[in-house]
Amino acid sequence: MPASPGTPSLTAAPTRGAAYAALGVLTAINLLNYLDRYVVAPLYSDLHAAMGLSYEQFGLLLPAFMVVYMVAAPVFGHWGDRGSRTRPIALGVGVWSVATLLSGITRTFPELLGARAVVGIGEAAMVAIAPALLADLFPAAGRARVYAVLNMAIPVGAALGYVVGGQIAAHFSWRHAFFVAGAPGLLLALAALWLPDPPRGIQDRAGGAPPATDPRGPVARYASLLRRPLYMAVVLGYAAYTFGLGGLAAWMPTFLEQVRGIPKASAATDFGEIVVVTGFIGTFAGGWLADYLLRHSRQAYLWFSGVVTLLAAPLAYYALAAPERQVYLPAIVAAQLLLFMSTGPVSAAIINIVSPLERASAGALTMFAIHLFGDVPSPWLIGHIADASSLARAVLIVPVAILVSGLIWLGCARAAAGAAPSS
Repeated sequence: MPASPGTPSLTAAPTRGAAYAALGVLTAINLLNYLDRYVVAPLYSDLHAAMGLSYEQFGLLLPAFMVVYMVAAPVFGHWGDRGSRTRPIALGVGVWSVATLLSGITRTFPELLGARAVVGIGEAAMVAIAPALLADLFPAAGRARVYAVLNMAIPVGAALGYVVGGQIAAHFSWRHAFFVAGAPGLLLALAALWLPDPPRGIQDRAGGAPPATDPRGPVARYASLLRRPLYMAVVLGYAAYTFGLGGLAAWMPTFLEQVRGIPKASAATDFGEIVVVTGFIGTFAGGWLADYLLRHSRQAYLWFSGVVTLLAAPLAYYALAAPERQVYLPAIVAAQLLLFMSTGPVSAAIINIVSPLERASAGALTMFAIHLFGDVPSPWLIGHIADASSLARAVLIVPVAILVSGLIWLGCARAAAGAAPSS
């Protein structure tokens, strides 16, 4: 462990116990990340009564968070590649936790909007830097499973956000919901300071000598990443994947209610339960299977991600096009299960195709791109098409995006296999 908080004093890979302890802390932080992000979602009626929020104003709370989140990520990515990685993570957790707590004492919409935007600053540090740190805590052959564990917190945290926001507001007040969501992060921020921070690339080289310091500034580093066809193609596939998954997350409860005639409460609850179960099982299974297949192919992460995503495309179509419940319900479950299976492997693939000295920057740029071209525009675009035609037709853009993602990742796997022979 570091000699003092935030000081990367390790000169070799940490012990297995220390690595798993760090994974536990980072997974808990990631869970809280998504809980804090979605705790506001069930609070519209309370905020409308307290502040007179319109639907449009309420609808700006998540985009405000996302815009700041994307802008802050490259800054933290550069920091994570040049200095301590535990300090910016701890700072980020502390900032978003304080911002969530402050959300509970706001009196006006501008104050609440500002507080929710600041949450994005803090969360960007975790998303940009944590994957790079984990790459130096665990060997390359097991990274899909490591990132699968980290990403299992996403559906669970998002679901807990709905539960915490709704239940605490119902039994106490909307202000208490923000207090309950924000307070645990202060403890996790302190825990993050004591995480091990081994030398960059320690798990990727046989010798113990540290790699040369990267002299490039942030502009040169990000420009270099943008010029790499394989990296950019994988990210483009990830953006198409995020477009489809984000569209499903935003519109599926409304689709089930308005197109399939399921009662409002049941539509949201049923889909939420599907997301939690398929997210947990699919993410874990995908990471384990991809690591197993890595024994047979160096490009197993990309092959696996492409295949399971391609298989999910027709299932997503039947989930949205079939009117019979006995068809669309199993299709929803199967499609979600397959989609979540690629989250760990594709994260590991991105980490593995860039240098250890630029992994935080690559993570930041990936996050910026997949949200900018993925789940930021997809809910709006589906709504726009629905206004012009119907929601039943608009959602059919989702399986198209999923199909494109799978094809791109398979193309990347083929190109990478041609450039470097399989092991």
